[in-house]
Amino acid sequence: MIYDRRPDSMERITTPELADAFIEEQLAALREQIGDKKVLLALSGGVDSSVVAAMLIKAVGQQLVCVHVNHGLLIKGETEQVIEVFRNQMNANLIYVDATDRFLDKLAGVSDPEQKRHIIGEEFIDVFAEEARKLDGVEFLAQGTIWPDILESEAGIKAHHNAGGLPEDIASRFELVEPVKILFKDEVRLVGKQLGLPDGMVYRQPFPGPGLGVRCPGAITRDRLAAVRESDAILREEFAKNGLEGKVWQYFTVVPDFKSTGVKNGKRTFDWPCIIRAINTTDVMEVSVEHLPDALIDHIVSRILAEVPGINRVLYDFTPKPPATVEYE
Repeated sequence: MIYDRRPDSMERITTPELADAFIEEQLAALREQIGDKKVLLALSGGVDSSVVAAMLIKAVGQQLVCVHVNHGLLIKGETEQVIEVFRNQMNANLIYVDATDRFLDKLAGVSDPEQKRHIIGEEFIDVFAEEARKLDGVEFLAQGTIWPDILESEAGIKAHHNAGGLPEDIASRFELVEPVKILFKDEVRLVGKQLGLPDGMVYRQPFPGPGLGVRCPGAITRDRLAAVRESDAILREEFAKNGLEGKVWQYFTVVPDFKSTGVKNGKRTFDWPCIIRAINTTDVMEVSVEHLPDALIDHIVSRILAEVPGINRVLYDFTPKPPATVEYE
């Protein structure tokens, strides 16, 4: 059954058995809703869209058309993981669009955070709409809407994204398919686990919609963006090696748009700082800072300074929320 609302009597999905029962119920409902028609999904690689993709692949197979847009602001290896999991392992009908140059050209010289977010959001919609117009016979649009999205929309905290933002000629063509919209995030993760998605995808930490664009404060340049991506990869690798993956809610690096004097190989440098942020929270309204062992900090600092061009300082952000926010923009 496809629910419009989460039933008050619905039991929380806390075990593999309950997740399996939910999956079977939704697979039957999806097959009844979609029939022999095609369904379109913007597959970001995030938890929600990945779980929806895996569920639809089981339900309707090649009738699902996934569009993965690389806007050049993804973490290192993310696009490769999406292609490997969905195209190579699950045999998904996946369209890959490398729009890196298109996005970064539009963002060139733009330093205002809200303007950057607007450009990224609008450009993503334009790219997705262009791909949708190329397809025939698609009558359904799948989305990774979850229950907190609906609750926050009703409370006026944020807009429920559904088909909003798509051009009218595109949005009017589709009937929405939202198979996990009555689930909380922890339930979505358990369902994804039962659907066979890898742990690195199911339990991935939160990642902002504008991607690394908000971790490259100021006007984005390709070299500074590369420094964010490479330093972030080092941080994630070291957290995984040291048993912190999954124990710390979110961790990432930021490379702000200012430089300072340093010394490397006996010569003056004038390069960027890299800021490490590692935090824990239960509701995101209040955030505490994760205090890492000194030896681990020293090792991460050494790696970033040695392996990431353009960085000559590494800083650690000890600021909780409030007064700080999670992200820098």
